[in-house]
Amino acid sequence: MRNLLLIFLISSVIAYAGDPSRNGTTGADQLLIPVGAQGIATGGAFLSNVTGLEAIYYNPAGLSLSRGSEAMFSYMSYLADINISYFAIGTNLGDLGSFAFSVKTFDFGDIPVTTFEMPDGNGSMYSPSYITAGITYAKVITDRVAVGINAKVISESIESVNATGMALDFGVQYRFPSNLSIGAAVKNIGSNMRYTGTDLQFKSSIPGTLPGSKDGTVEPVTEEFQIPSYFELSTAYSYDINEQNNVMIGATFRNNNSFEDQVKFGFEYGFNNIIFARAGYDLLVENTNESLYGLTLGAGVNYQIAGSIGITFDYAFRQVKDFPSPNHIVTVKLGFE
Repeated sequence: MRNLLLIFLISSVIAYAGDPSRNGTTGADQLLIPVGAQGIATGGAFLSNVTGLEAIYYNPAGLSLSRGSEAMFSYMSYLADINISYFAIGTNLGDLGSFAFSVKTFDFGDIPVTTFEMPDGNGSMYSPSYITAGITYAKVITDRVAVGINAKVISESIESVNATGMALDFGVQYRFPSNLSIGAAVKNIGSNMRYTGTDLQFKSSIPGTLPGSKDGTVEPVTEEFQIPSYFELSTAYSYDINEQNNVMIGATFRNNNSFEDQVKFGFEYGFNNIIFARAGYDLLVENTNESLYGLTLGAGVNYQIAGSIGITFDYAFRQVKDFPSPNHIVTVKLGFE
């Protein structure tokens, strides 16, 4: 089993290669924006051992290792006054596996409506609506192997124009007895998307009709676009310094279908499984000086309220190239065992 998994992972890396020449040819880039302060603080590097609801985005296989039920809310101050909210809820049903539901929404604020006649705005406002909702299933296959799948619906609406698509994420995690883990995930495998709606329609004369005939309503057929799929391969190692102190390091390679490949590195220090300090780094494989994101930092507190009820507060900070303000992410999790 171990050799088979290693062969699969190595073959996957060889079979895929990033394609920088396809920059800008995909849409629905909202799918590339990560969620969860713990995962962001570690640069998204702990793909092979992430667990609980935060695993839905990074590697759905990790959901299978959650205990009891859990709820999660995360908020990110993104770029250009855009804010992102994420909510997830899930439960472990033992031999049946683990199930979860998640939704990610964007707040773009109010944007003035402009026209050719009124380029400074006509007094009206609009706000785009971007939503990704998913259902996740994960299961422990053996004491070392876990698998998971996440099915999601992607919706982008700008006034009366909308594009909708569907996608799947697949993930696997393998844990060695020596605190070493490896994992792989394939993300955003799904349908193309295309914008349609009444705001694209306009009045035009119909060829072949008699002079003086009324104009017809025409809606142009917009071009379909692919969603940004990618493959990730990861490894991580957890080292117990003593009963109270633990250190984890990890790395993830990401192969993108429409731009350059990435490498992510992560570090986490935990004290008594209560207080955590985290760091990470994300860079492009070749043109490292063009990486949009770089250093990430964060911290977390895991507090047991009473018996089987626990609450977790996580914070993350992420640098963004060419933007004056970094990303700030706050996450709250509530667990019931």
